[in-house]
Amino acid sequence: MPQIDLARKWFKEFCLPVLREDFPDLLPRLAAGIAGRGSECYGFDDEYSADHDFNGGIYLWISDEDERKYGFPLMRSYSRLLKEHPFAGKSPSSRQGGEVRGVTVIGDFFRRHLGFPGVPENWQQWLYTPEYAFSEVTNGSVFIDDAGIFSRIREQISCGMPEDVRRKKFAYHSIMMAQSGQYNFLRCLKHKEAAAAAIALNEFVIHAAAIIYLFNNSFAPYYKWLFRGMRNLPFSGEAAGKLETLLTEDLPGTEKAAIIEDIAAVIAGKLVSGNWSSASGTYLEDHAYSIVSGIRDREIRALHIMEG
Repeated sequence: MPQIDLARKWFKEFCLPVLREDFPDLLPRLAAGIAGRGSECYGFDDEYSADHDFNGGIYLWISDEDERKYGFPLMRSYSRLLKEHPFAGKSPSSRQGGEVRGVTVIGDFFRRHLGFPGVPENWQQWLYTPEYAFSEVTNGSVFIDDAGIFSRIREQISCGMPEDVRRKKFAYHSIMMAQSGQYNFLRCLKHKEAAAAAIALNEFVIHAAAIIYLFNNSFAPYYKWLFRGMRNLPFSGEAAGKLETLLTEDLPGTEKAAIIEDIAAVIAGKLVSGNWSSASGTYLEDHAYSIVSGIRDREIRALHIMEG
């Protein structure tokens, strides 16, 4: 059973009754669930996931005010529950790996992942925060949140990216795809720079995947889960499978260049049909400049075309 389902079951059977009995005044204000780093937060965990950075437990998200009043007794009660009713063992962790769950202030959870305590306050935070960080704070599942504070922050992050920022990201990924895949990949091969060609191909795939997530109003996760998540998106078309082919199949450079052009055509078509670009053709650099021309904010429009 996926860890997220085990956690939901554990919460309902063991944690929720204790909260009702011992913390009746707090229960209507707290949120509980799983989100953040780790395959289990995406529902991607399998038999190999528990070998490292795999931590049992759930989050109990509370406000600063409630933390001052209930934090210590709530954490003590939660720790006792985990000892009495364990549902997953812990595994060795790396410095960048899994996170310790438990009683957590809402703002601290978002600050840990994003660098700020909730919804971005300006376009700079929207543009420069890594997309995998936004993915981490909006993934997983919230089991209970009667007050809705934690869930509203997640919803505002999921749906609240300003249009000008989205345009800048579309432009950035488009021009990076054009430069790495449509322009430089074959040129590197002709220069007999196989390693450089491999890097160019990798860059093309990463930016193509990121733009596919943007088309789906979603955030690209950490590269480890990039393809796993992309296969579940409503729009990926033929592009997702072709991107995987570029990385995993041993094909001549000319065949890979043809696949690159096929993918670029899909992306260009989506940009036009979505009214992001009015450029013609499939060369994505032309579309990138067309996208930028539609940005209303002068500061964002004035950024370098390859900044995003």
